[in-house]
Amino acid sequence: MNVIETNIEDLYIIEPVIFEDSRGYFFELYNEKMFKKLGLKYEFVQDNQSFSYFGVIRGLHYQLEPYAQAKLVRAVMGTILDVAVDLREDSETFGKYFAVELSDKNNRMLMIPRGFAHGFSVLSEKAIVHYKCDNFYNKESERGIIFNDPTLNIDWKIPVHQQLLSTKDMDYPNFEKAEKFD
Repeated sequence: MNVIETNIEDLYIIEPVIFEDSRGYFFELYNEKMFKKLGLKYEFVQDNQSFSYFGVIRGLHYQLEPYAQAKLVRAVMGTILDVAVDLREDSETFGKYFAVELSDKNNRMLMIPRGFAHGFSVLSEKAIVHYKCDNFYNKESERGIIFNDPTLNIDWKIPVHQQLLSTKDMDYPNFEKAEKFD
């Protein structure tokens, strides 16, 4: 596995080593020993998967402590723009976001630590997104930030008239009013 540092501390792009031949390909999606060797010490306890159509924007979601979650995100099918927003108030990159395309072609993954809001937009006709979490879902600690917050100014790469969001995601507060991590 290859770990690529981003411009935000503790946020990494993971590129697996892919073995290809005439039959197709094989790669390790996750290997605990390799992650620890790379300094990524996460113990995943829950896997989630979603299916979405072009134009869907999911997020920005997070959970407060003690239920915050680190996530290892990948696109099993299709292409997404994956976005992580740093909500750690003591971080030099507090309030900054990072976006990367994840697809079934590049097989990249984004390792998002605790203390971040997460969301994605679907850039292909359909997409299946899978992510591993290091903490269980807890409804009471679930929070979010409105996807089109003017302070964050995220370009989701979806024309406004084609954006599809849940009612819940449309009702989240802006960045300024959202709860953060100490």
